[in-house]
Amino acid sequence: MLRVTFLGTGGSLPTPERNPSAILVNRKGELMLFDCGEGTQQQMMRAKTGMGNLTSIFITHFHADHILGIPGLIQTMNFNGRTEPLKIYGPHWVEEFVRMMTAIGFFKLKFEVKAFELHPGDRVDRGDYYIEAIKTEHSVPSIGYALVEADRPGRFDRERAVEFGVPPGPLFKHLQTGEDVEVDGNIIKSSDVTGPPRPGRKIVYSGDTRPCSGIFMASDKADLLIHDSTLTDDMVDWANESMHSTAGEAASLAALANVHQLVLTHISPRYSDDTSQLLEDAKEEFENAIIAVEFMEIEIPYRDV
Repeated sequence: MLRVTFLGTGGSLPTPERNPSAILVNRKGELMLFDCGEGTQQQMMRAKTGMGNLTSIFITHFHADHILGIPGLIQTMNFNGRTEPLKIYGPHWVEEFVRMMTAIGFFKLKFEVKAFELHPGDRVDRGDYYIEAIKTEHSVPSIGYALVEADRPGRFDRERAVEFGVPPGPLFKHLQTGEDVEVDGNIIKSSDVTGPPRPGRKIVYSGDTRPCSGIFMASDKADLLIHDSTLTDDMVDWANESMHSTAGEAASLAALANVHQLVLTHISPRYSDDTSQLLEDAKEEFENAIIAVEFMEIEIPYRDV
């Protein structure tokens, strides 16, 4: 399972329709938050995602609409009896942020909160996947993130394995996972009975940014790109000044990077009643684009190419 739940899709301020930025990724039961705007713990309750399996929070930058939900979320988990450590990753200042937050007396935490500063190119290795920090362009130090799974073994050709004399059973699994096996003194290579490696899945989250080379390169053939889309294209001058992206700019980047699906997020409160122009701007550049809404879920399937 690789599921993305949009808990907060608004920009700068909460509105009746949108909470500030918060995106939850559920990978095989492990929960990871990317940004944590105010009220995120309530959004998790409403979405029934649970909190017990939350291992990490990845912060893109230290504007209030991306971090104010962290104290409340930690307090809620503390009241619920959490004992497992929580890891918080982010750009410069993340260690100071966590130190100040956990120093507040009312927490009296029963679990450890660990801070890890990341720079563009740094990777958090999780074995069969990693999360890479990406250089972005915003008005304060900022990073985006790419969750990248390792390649999967190629398709196993059972009939060919039998032709090579391999008996059905445990040796099939060894061959399928890339190991060579010996049968009656003969070495059967995994490459003889499996196809080429198949790609894992990739999700890219831009955080707040202008369109930039870091996000473009990280998004190459991504299954899902979640990109800042604060403004419509007619407000590109303001997007430049505030260091955000328009819907058309995000979609143009997605098209050039050959991503599979684009989700537009960090929607300005000025579009609370009508996001149609944002979507129209995006679809002129990239057809497979949608606008994020609260509690929207996307399942990311495996692809063979």
